[in-house]
Amino acid sequence: MAAEQLLELLMHGNQLKRTARTGWGQRGVADPEDVAAHSFGVIYTALLLLELAADPTLDRAAVLAMATLHDLPEGLTTDIPVPAWRFLPAGAKATAERQALAEIVGDAAFGPQWLAWWEEYRRNETAAAQLVHDADKLDQCLQAYVYERHTGNRQLAEFWRVAPRFHLAPAQAVYDELRRARAALMTAA
Repeated sequence: MAAEQLLELLMHGNQLKRTARTGWGQRGVADPEDVAAHSFGVIYTALLLLELAADPTLDRAAVLAMATLHDLPEGLTTDIPVPAWRFLPAGAKATAERQALAEIVGDAAFGPQWLAWWEEYRRNETAAAQLVHDADKLDQCLQAYVYERHTGNRQLAEFWRVAPRFHLAPAQAVYDELRRARAALMTAA
């Protein structure tokens, strides 16, 4: 692969540092995290969950690759917040993100593997993909708690109305502890 193509791939990843997580802004967060910060949170959480998972057959490389790639298409599509999804035809978001990732990887020799990892994550049928989805949900809930705790933002209650379903017991335990910490925060406020 030519250095020019490598640079272009790196620029796509770098774009995530300048792509805001728009849902936070819609909920009154003045300086929301960017997609790269969220992606790091998911990667870090996935790594931690890998250490705690009772499944030695989990493919560590696949888990970390899925965590790294799960939002890479947003460098082209931007972060489309959940409330906007209802205005999109069924499957449109996934189709757009698939096309964006295909454009990002281009004809790179590893492109098919990256696309396969992304599709595995999107389908959420394997233990590895489910671990990454758990990490994604945990990072989002942790971020909501951090915004409530550090900024006093009280427009994030929707993140706590319906408890997400976690596949891994350690992820569920962390979420339950996070809910207890939030309940204490809300009581003290």
